[in-house]
Amino acid sequence: MAYLSQTILFLAVAVTIVPLFRKLGLGAVLGYLIAGVVIGPWGLKLIDNVEQVLHVSELGVILLLFVIGLELEPSRLWVLRRPVFGLGGAQVILSGLVLGGFAIWQGLTWKSALIVGLGLAMSSTAFVLQTLAERQELTARHGRDAFSILLFQDIAVIPLLALIPLLSPVRSGEGGLDWGDAARAIGTVLGVIGAGHYLLRPAFRYVARSGAKELFTAAALLVVIGNAVLLQWAGLSMSLGAFLAGVMLADSEYRHELEANIDPFKGLLLGLFFIAVGMTANLGIMLAHPLKVLALTLGLIAAKTLVLLILARITGADRATAVKLGITLSQGGEFAFVLFSVATTEKIISTALNDTLVVAVTLSMLIAPFLFIAYDKLIAPWLERTTEREFDQIEDHDKPVIIAGFGRFGQIVARILHMQHIPFTALDKSTQQVDFVRKFGNQIYYGDASRLELLEAAGTGKARLFVLALDDVDTSIKTAELMRRHFPHVPVYARARNRYHAYKLMDAGAKAIYRETFGSSLDMAQAVLGEMGLDEQKARQSVDTFEQADLDLLRRQHAVYQDEHLLMQSAQQAQEELKHLFESEQHKAET
Repeated sequence: MAYLSQTILFLAVAVTIVPLFRKLGLGAVLGYLIAGVVIGPWGLKLIDNVEQVLHVSELGVILLLFVIGLELEPSRLWVLRRPVFGLGGAQVILSGLVLGGFAIWQGLTWKSALIVGLGLAMSSTAFVLQTLAERQELTARHGRDAFSILLFQDIAVIPLLALIPLLSPVRSGEGGLDWGDAARAIGTVLGVIGAGHYLLRPAFRYVARSGAKELFTAAALLVVIGNAVLLQWAGLSMSLGAFLAGVMLADSEYRHELEANIDPFKGLLLGLFFIAVGMTANLGIMLAHPLKVLALTLGLIAAKTLVLLILARITGADRATAVKLGITLSQGGEFAFVLFSVATTEKIISTALNDTLVVAVTLSMLIAPFLFIAYDKLIAPWLERTTEREFDQIEDHDKPVIIAGFGRFGQIVARILHMQHIPFTALDKSTQQVDFVRKFGNQIYYGDASRLELLEAAGTGKARLFVLALDDVDTSIKTAELMRRHFPHVPVYARARNRYHAYKLMDAGAKAIYRETFGSSLDMAQAVLGEMGLDEQKARQSVDTFEQADLDLLRRQHAVYQDEHLLMQSAQQAQEELKHLFESEQHKAET
């Protein structure tokens, strides 16, 4: 009953605290950590067997390493080899040297300093990727660089976990390597790789033929945990075994099925791991030595940020991008907890040092969301203004079409115009996009289409058509309003991300509006109807009927879209009208 009570407690704090932290933009990882602090020895003291919980929850880290291995296809690594192994390797090595050097200066042995420096060099994959996704910055320059660095860190954890037992004074006497243990470890790794290459696919094929999904999940767990235990027997880490299992299946036809089956277990157990880490965070150290812990935390953030700033500038990033990359990866990461935990077990670092480092890493993760807020409010307005590139000079002012926004939508329009030999002027305010597109020989100008002076410089007043294909909704609406005020004679053909965007563009007087997924959705619907047995003419007629009805509804709802009650009422009414319309057409077809 005690285990059931603890399970209920873990689930309760997770579903209560984690959603709150996500809503506040602080991330799920931080929510789990704080949940652990709340119920742990330094909070409400609801859990007393913290070490036992931590051992069970380490299975979440093992499953995480398995999933990371599944995602590391050799072809993907080859494409990203330069940013991953170049930028990522430089970040880990330089940050490790700086932080490890400081550790040696503080009196640690070279073995302890090596693990401490490289462990603190790691950043939080879960926190960073989630934050970048929420800020829609994964495809920005700093987002791509951050992903490459995180990918290298995920890979680097594996040899580090393998290295720790070999450095252990418990296993290697006075510090020299035990070559017998090393040979056993290497032989086991090679044996696992060989067996995995020749046996895993036939084994999963055999299980898959049974048709029982639960057996496939059981087989996946058996491979992961079995490999983990085997590598532990060989003197290496369990995480290394799980990672190798994932890599061996990365190119298999079962990769996505395995990931889908493992993911629920991984998510829950990884959440439990972070809760356990929060419970083991010795807040007494923070209370007893607040200045020491704060100095260590701020020093960690400052050192990593400085290294990343230097690397970003060396690779050609502007100052704003370099600062954003530094802030994005400045915190400690979840793998630091894993490395320090294993290093403590192997007696490479002391329990007191581990406790201090865990508190510092946790505190750095707590501070990280506020660094993003500080950048947006304080740094960005000054830094991005001082590093802003001047708008390009537009020499040709007589082209009949202006395209504002040269992303995936605007480029397709441009390619078709080019095919028909219709000249156009393309504008985009992303320096990265402009530079990238120009590499392929396309003529495009850097500039913000929501600025009147740029539109005038582009010859908008002489144009026959203005294509509004901007990705940002607010900027798109602002540009449409600018066109209506200053160039009302130029028709605006606008891209809309959704119905609300379409309503606002209609308010701004756009002549034609194209919802970006609407046309492709209609094409797919027609194909689905054909696959279900309708002849091509009937399928096309049904889709045309729906398209016209939806366009009529869009125009009607434009008049009431600011009144939620009337909007819902019109949607319900339109649904009934569409139902009767289809029934009427079906009756006509039958008679």
